Amino acid sequence: METISFFGRSLPVLYETDCAIIGGGTGGAAAAISALEEGISTVVIEKTNALGGTQTNALVSPMMPTHVKKQKVNTLITERLAKENIETSDGTTACSWFNTEALSYVLEQLIIERGGFLLYDANVIDCLMEKGCLTHVVINTCQGLAAVKAKTFIDASADAVLARSAGVPFQSGNHNGENQQISFRFEMGGIDIQALRAFMKSQNDNFCQIDNQNFFEIAMVPGKGHVLEPLFQKGFENGDLKEEDLRYFQAFTQPGKPGVMSFNCPHIPGIGSTTSPILRSKAVTKGREMIRRLTGFLPRYLPGFEHSFLLKEASQLGIRESYRIKGKYVLTENDYVKRARFADGIARGDWYIDVHSVTKEEAAEAKLSKGEYYEIPYRSLVTHEAANLIAAGRHISSTFLMQASLRIQPTVRDMAEAAGIACAYSVKQGIPLNELDGAVIRQHLGMTEG
Repeated sequence: METISFFGRSLPVLYETDCAIIGGGTGGAAAAISALEEGISTVVIEKTNALGGTQTNALVSPMMPTHVKKQKVNTLITERLAKENIETSDGTTACSWFNTEALSYVLEQLIIERGGFLLYDANVIDCLMEKGCLTHVVINTCQGLAAVKAKTFIDASADAVLARSAGVPFQSGNHNGENQQISFRFEMGGIDIQALRAFMKSQNDNFCQIDNQNFFEIAMVPGKGHVLEPLFQKGFENGDLKEEDLRYFQAFTQPGKPGVMSFNCPHIPGIGSTTSPILRSKAVTKGREMIRRLTGFLPRYLPGFEHSFLLKEASQLGIRESYRIKGKYVLTENDYVKRARFADGIARGDWYIDVHSVTKEEAAEAKLSKGEYYEIPYRSLVTHEAANLIAAGRHISSTFLMQASLRIQPTVRDMAEAAGIACAYSVKQGIPLNELDGAVIRQHLGMTEG
């Protein structure tokens, strides 16, 4: 086995591939499928033992609605979920539904079937570079330190782990350095969904407009007219909830898991930085306390939850924003407002500028109408500093406000598909990723106006 020297230590090189992907989450898994579809050898380095990242390990479902046409990888995933008897369309909204176990399995199968390699339980801790090109990533495994060698690298870590190790400049947070709100999601089982639906209807709730009996959603944000607010206020007055528990509450059913709902809460109060390991750890313990209060409150106050129970907690926090690279082009909120088009546009977004502030809930006024979109240029995925590195995920080159739109899962998948294609083109044509003309990738994707 080939070895490399790392600070005087001899490390085994576990894989030598055309493409190494750091992170097997929403972007990383999609990038791997894309690269493998293009016929290049690919390994995914994932810190957990499940693909899907925020979607599966942080329990973030369903995928938020988009009216942008699906690209190939998104379609492949949806079709395979259907084969697993997972209904992804509710027939009303543009959301894409899934349950976490099914999605993680589907992503794994799509990669393995195409000859991809998966390296689970492996954390990237550093990289080696020569003349502005990455040669290896250094990883921590159950065996100890090891390395992976590749011709191209995709940073799909969401925290820009590899890009920062490679010396790529970065930003974090808004103008005050404050990051978006952290969530700690959980699932409950034993819920009588139809009884819950009947109760909400009896209260003249109009929040969920879905007619399909397999899908349902509930929410409560103070001052927004939600019918659940009086119940939460009563729980607060009785001492079963704290004021921080009332800030944001939302739950979705899980297709293929009868009687189960996934909760897009609690929002963890007082954590202004998502880049501090100490504060992230505090967010976990604080969130767990809040989850216990909510799972105790719901069976006593909300019809349909009488026999419910805590099924599981997310194995990772819901991080909306942390680090963002400074690439060859910084996408801004002005590009959103202008519905920007680019010659090297490789993905499209139409989600609103959805800022979950630590201090208060807020959202930008600008929203796109159905059929409107902005484009993400290839140049926002590549950098000046590392010739064979490309990013795919919430950490691409953008401003704080713009990131609040492009971070949703369908958009991340589409930019990741472009990243996988770019790596294949780079390997086959011998052109560095940061010198590649993104218009070529756009053409390969078949993206035309309209």
